[in-house]
Amino acid sequence: MDYRTFLRSMSGADRKALGKKENGPGLRHLALYTLLLLLFAVPIALGVPGWPLLMIPLGILLAFLFNLEHECTHTTAFKTKWVNEWSGRIAGLLILQPFYWFRYFHFAHHRFTNDPERDPELIGKPKPKTAMQYIVFVLGPFYWKNKLLLLFSNARAKVFDDFVPENARHRLRTEARVSIAIYAAVLIFSVTVSPVLVWVWLVPLVIGFPFLRLYHLAEHGLCPSVSDMFENSRTVFTNLIIRFVTWNMPYHIEHHTLPMVPFFRLPVLHRLVKDHLKQTSDGYARFTVHYASQLTLGR
Repeated sequence: MDYRTFLRSMSGADRKALGKKENGPGLRHLALYTLLLLLFAVPIALGVPGWPLLMIPLGILLAFLFNLEHECTHTTAFKTKWVNEWSGRIAGLLILQPFYWFRYFHFAHHRFTNDPERDPELIGKPKPKTAMQYIVFVLGPFYWKNKLLLLFSNARAKVFDDFVPENARHRLRTEARVSIAIYAAVLIFSVTVSPVLVWVWLVPLVIGFPFLRLYHLAEHGLCPSVSDMFENSRTVFTNLIIRFVTWNMPYHIEHHTLPMVPFFRLPVLHRLVKDHLKQTSDGYARFTVHYASQLTLGR
């Protein structure tokens, strides 16, 4: 069974029940996530003994704010619209990824999933095939450079990505200019007052980002370029902690099959489709080893 056949087999009532939004699960999830961020950030700010080691878990949590931004992009993290929008904006600001721009980028990714000619995740930046490409991809030096260039490009409002509609360009320009102003204020504060934000935000974020990059490879890496969501995406079977940090996105085939399903109902959808999944992996470590084994040493 492919994903279209599965969707046709569902009743309208089932889809409506799966897509029902709520505030409670998302607010509880966000509250615990924020508490964990503070649990690591405060000791670093206070300079407790061994504080540099805490930057690793803090960095992972900061990097995986991507998944909060992603969920808010679909307006499924919370039922209340403004809570979705502001949570997504703040998460995007913290990981240097403008929220409104990402919404258009991500919707294009959903329309053309794993299509090397049309998926914006792949255009000009295919998945790594050699060991050197893999190292560069994971460490992400060009990622940070491209995000900064994106901000300044959007702020100038001269050139926008093809997937950005014309009526959204003013909003993206404003978003970029506000973001640049905030980052400039952080830089000035760090230089003239205290470098605390460097140590509890920027350095941990750079440290944690390779973990996010490895996680992202599992979503579509080594999947065929076909239109069937059961084949072009991958669900990874993992533990409760990783599912929490990633807002249940290891259920990635499920998410692509019905993007309107909130993160907290993806396990329910998984039980409905689990017998039809064609791309799965037993854990991220196993997938990482498998992906690495496919790399070549060539240029």
